[in-house]
Amino acid sequence: MDSLRSLAALICFVLLVSCGNHSQQSEPAGTSSEMQPPKPVAIHFNADTAYGYVAAQVAFGPRTPGSKAQRACAEWMQQKLRSFCDTVYRQETTVTGGDKKKLPCINLIGSIHPKAKKRVLLLTHWDSRPWADEDTKDTNKPILAADDGASGVAVLLELARQLKAHPLPESFGIDIFFTDVEDYGRSEWGENSYCLGTQYWAQHPHLPGYKADYGILLDMVGGRGSRFPMEQTSSQYAPDVQQRVWQAAAHAGYSSYFPFQPSQGGVTDDHKFVNEMAHIPTIDIIALTNSTATGFAPHWHTHADNIQVIDRATLQAVGQTLLQALSEDSSTQ
Repeated sequence: MDSLRSLAALICFVLLVSCGNHSQQSEPAGTSSEMQPPKPVAIHFNADTAYGYVAAQVAFGPRTPGSKAQRACAEWMQQKLRSFCDTVYRQETTVTGGDKKKLPCINLIGSIHPKAKKRVLLLTHWDSRPWADEDTKDTNKPILAADDGASGVAVLLELARQLKAHPLPESFGIDIFFTDVEDYGRSEWGENSYCLGTQYWAQHPHLPGYKADYGILLDMVGGRGSRFPMEQTSSQYAPDVQQRVWQAAAHAGYSSYFPFQPSQGGVTDDHKFVNEMAHIPTIDIIALTNSTATGFAPHWHTHADNIQVIDRATLQAVGQTLLQALSEDSSTQ
C-alpha cells in the first residue's frame, strides 16, 4: 500500500507540473500586464470648477473685439494663467476683419515647464461672435458664446489648475493658447476671415522660432449631448495625434463621447492655420452632428448659446480625456 501511495503521489506531482507548464506556454498573447491598455490617470478633472469658469466668462457679456467685456475678460484670464502657469505671454495687436475694420486682438499664452524641449500646444478661441446669424431674431447682436468660446477656455484653465497641483515631468512642456478674434469671419468674406488671432500668432509667435511637437484645439466642448467624431482636417494633418487622443478617451472611459468615426467633412478652424502656417500637426476636438443642416449644435451662432446649454458631463469627458492623453504621452519621456 505504501508503494502504491508513493507511486500515486509521484503521478499526481508529474501531472501538476505538466499542467502548470502547459498553462504558461499557452497564455494568449496580449494578456501580460505590459500589454494591458493604460489605466485611467489619478489626476481628476473637476467639472464643477470648469463650469464656474464658463459662468465667469459669460458674466462679462459678449467678448467681442473692441468691447469692454473683451478687455475685462482678458485681464481675468491672464490672472488665472498666472496662477497656474510658470510664464505668461500677452500679445496685443490690431487685425483687419473681412469688412476691412481694424479690430483689437488680445492673445494669451501660458507656459508650463517653459524650458522643456518636448512641447504640446493646447489652444481655444475665447472671443464671442458679433452676430447671431443663425438665429431668427436679433441677428445683428453679439452672442454670449458659452459653448462656442467659453467652454474651451474653462476646460484648459481647469486642466492647468490640476497640473499645477499634480505636475507632469519637467521634461514635458505645455503651452495654453487663448486666441482672439476667431469668430469675426463670414463665409462671403472667405475662410481666411476667420481665426485672425491665430493667423497673427502663426506669423508672430510668442517666442521666436516657437515649435511644438503637436497641438490640440478645443472648440464647442461644453454643450449638452455633444459628441466628438474624428474631424477630417485633423485626420489629414495629424492622424497619429488624433488616434492617440481618441484612444486616451477610451482609456479614461469616455469613448461614447469620442467615437472612432470620421466626421462628414473637415472644418475651417484655428487648427487649419496652425497646421498650414505654423507647421505644427494639430487636431480639433469639436462637437459635430449629423442631425442639423449646419452640422453643428442647434445653439451654434444663436442667442441660445448661453450658460443653459453647458453640461458638466461634457466638460468632464473632454477635460479628463486631455489629462489622460497628456499623462500617457509624458510617461514615455
